[in-house]
Amino acid sequence: MLSLEHTMLSLQLNAHQFPALSSPSFTSSSTKPYFKPCKSRKTNLPFSPPVPIFSLLFISIAKRIPRQKFFTVPPKLSYSSDEFPVDETFLEQFGPKEKESEEEARRRNWIERGWAPWEEILTPEADFARKSLNEGEEVPLKSPEAIEAFKMLKPSYRKKKMEEMGLTEDEYYAKQFEIKGEILEPLQTMWDGPLVVRHVAPRDWPPRGWEVDREELEFIREGHKMMAERVDVDTLERADGETEGMCLDRYKMFLKQYQEWVEQNKDRLEEESYKYDQDYHPGRRKRGEDYEEGMYELPFYYPGQICIGKVTTLHLYQGAFVDIGGVYEGWVPIKGNDWYWIRQHIKVGMQVIVEILAKRDPYRFRFPIEMRFVDPNIDHLIFNRFEFPPIFHRAEDTNPDELRRDCGRPPLPRKDPGTKIEEEPLFSDHPYVEKLWQIHVAEQMILDDMEANPDKYKGKKLSELTDDEEFDEENSVEYTTAYYKKTQIPKVILKTSVRELDLEAALAERELNNRLQKEAEERGEEYKVTKLRRNIEMDEYDLIHWRRSFEEREALIRDISCRQALGLPLEEPGRYVDASAFGKDQYDPSNPLYRYDYWGEPENSEKSKQERMTDAHNKSIVGKGTVWYEMSYEDAIKQRMQREARSKGVLQQDFDEEDRDDPEECGDEDADSEEDDFDYSILSDASVEYGSQPHVNGTESSRMSDEGMFED
Repeated sequence: MLSLEHTMLSLQLNAHQFPALSSPSFTSSSTKPYFKPCKSRKTNLPFSPPVPIFSLLFISIAKRIPRQKFFTVPPKLSYSSDEFPVDETFLEQFGPKEKESEEEARRRNWIERGWAPWEEILTPEADFARKSLNEGEEVPLKSPEAIEAFKMLKPSYRKKKMEEMGLTEDEYYAKQFEIKGEILEPLQTMWDGPLVVRHVAPRDWPPRGWEVDREELEFIREGHKMMAERVDVDTLERADGETEGMCLDRYKMFLKQYQEWVEQNKDRLEEESYKYDQDYHPGRRKRGEDYEEGMYELPFYYPGQICIGKVTTLHLYQGAFVDIGGVYEGWVPIKGNDWYWIRQHIKVGMQVIVEILAKRDPYRFRFPIEMRFVDPNIDHLIFNRFEFPPIFHRAEDTNPDELRRDCGRPPLPRKDPGTKIEEEPLFSDHPYVEKLWQIHVAEQMILDDMEANPDKYKGKKLSELTDDEEFDEENSVEYTTAYYKKTQIPKVILKTSVRELDLEAALAERELNNRLQKEAEERGEEYKVTKLRRNIEMDEYDLIHWRRSFEEREALIRDISCRQALGLPLEEPGRYVDASAFGKDQYDPSNPLYRYDYWGEPENSEKSKQERMTDAHNKSIVGKGTVWYEMSYEDAIKQRMQREARSKGVLQQDFDEEDRDDPEECGDEDADSEEDDFDYSILSDASVEYGSQPHVNGTESSRMSDEGMFED
């Protein structure tokens, strides 16, 4: 039995089904809806939901209408939006508003909320305000500084404060962005003993390809031998900082040679710089206006050299750049978070002492001179080291292994293919043999033509023959199609210039063979030409190729045995790793399993349809073998239509002939020419049912049964 509340509810929600509600007794002169918006829930009752006015009316109706009538109304399970009761706040929130452009609305929003997007550079107060929101929950501001900082977010309040402080806006912002927090004491650089600064010529002098006087070079290099003698600092009576009495003759000799080299190569180096470095960035060669006479070139520096320089640039992700008086600035690698520890010790414009750690190829590496700071000594504060110095990737770098080897990086690990080069078969097919065969065939064709049409060549010397049209080396190979027994197949035409042929030698050889054949026939013997001159030449080339391959194999085996005897690795360390390192099912693009992505190519997509069309077409050319050649979908359709039209024409023609001829007369002929009359176009009928081809995970299976294809 239904309770009164249940009945009321069904009435209230199904009000539109009762015509009584729309009768004049329920209408009101007011246009407002019947729902009274509930302003407050504070009542003395323990539970008082907002009650619509006409729910009271429903109660009185419910008393008058007999109960069984309510059961005739089927209860609705869900209610559409137009049945949802609408009150005053609903229209205010969701009703149509007066037109206001997006720009105006945005501006009004800014003004109402007291901020503007052009002030988004975060001042310390704004930064604080943003950080004070913890995971989206507002943190109550307690300390007076925090409350003050929050108030400062309002432009009007900030302006008032500025006026009180007597500052202009620029001065105020300059004050805001000053470093706050403790300023650390400058680092004290301590050394165990005196810092050794020496004047020695670089060991890699002279640069590659530059000739210098041999005796002068010997004299310069004696300085390196002297450096090998160790001197204990404690045994020295005093450590001098004076240059008086120092033997600088060798260094002066090096400087003389260096100046000669600079005079000759300065312009070339600048041109190279413009060619390879389209845009300048710190650490690259200075050129144009930045270049000054007397700047030191790369050969002047060497690893281990101590220089005094000036910090020119600080870069968050690359490091510090120091001007040491050369065309290239030195690079001190410092990464991201390490700046936190050293930000107070390294400033732009500081005088520093640095040591050169490496000198590299300037057109492969981004920063050719790598250094470290000696004073201030902050080496112990740098933790994130660069694994490898950054390099340039250029369009001509096709071989990644070679690139990595050049840059001193380990090879990319790959699976060991398991094949041993020393066990591979030797090569015996010289690449030139193919061209020789082409020339040989062209010579024989011309000689055959001479025998067939002697008048055409009468009074002509074979050596003076010319090409009918200008020979174009680039387009000497033509790809076309030709019909073979009603089936269109691809055809390749190789064009050969007459100038490449040795026709006189070929003619002399053929005349000799013809003469010997005649003599043999007269004697009643059989004469057989085993090999022509060109065939022997081809064999010689193949033998050369085989011998070279054999010698390479011998050298390789020698190398392997020497390595094994000395305990050296047989291949580059790290090049091949064990297959287990890659995990179980590693993606291998050559594996047919990964021909398409996981779900496979959709069966009816344009791509797979085109491939199925080509597949069926290729299978139809030859019964069992597969002849693969690419063809666009449109071409295949066009050819298929032509073939169908042609085969219909042929069938019609045959049918007419059968009507005309007497079957008994031509029965014997048919038996003889049964092979000739075989209609090859049934093989090339592309109207095979593509849907019937089995599909595995979106890929076409590469076989199609040819059972019964040639049965009657």
